[in-house]
Amino acid sequence: MEIKSDLRHGRHCVFKMHVHLVFVTKYRRNVFTKEVLDDLKIFFEKVCLDFESELVEFDGEDDHVHLLVNYPPKVAVSVLVNSLKGVSSRMIRKKNYPSIKMKLWGGALWSPSYFAGSCGGAPIEIIRQYIEQQQTPA
Repeated sequence: MEIKSDLRHGRHCVFKMHVHLVFVTKYRRNVFTKEVLDDLKIFFEKVCLDFESELVEFDGEDDHVHLLVNYPPKVAVSVLVNSLKGVSSRMIRKKNYPSIKMKLWGGALWSPSYFAGSCGGAPIEIIRQYIEQQQTPA
């Protein structure tokens, strides 16, 4: 896949797809420090590369993280999320952070739920207007 400007090209498609993801820690515990967030960013970037995706933006607070991911149409968001959460949880547990070990004793880092919102491109109203104005053959 080649990247030109902000449009990406696959073999049979041209695309620009972004998703805003939010992951919350199990029981909404405040376990993240700057060091943990820095490690999470590295893990998320590696997973994104495996999916031919790009982690465009990442940040978080004590109990949740936000990701902006540019991904190809062949990737299901649910599969990407599953991998992002699974790999990051496993790698963080390997590092044995005391703040996490004390507050999350069951082995799970993330709540099973997540937020995913599509973003980028023109607003829905503009797209709707554009489609309505197409020259339909009589």
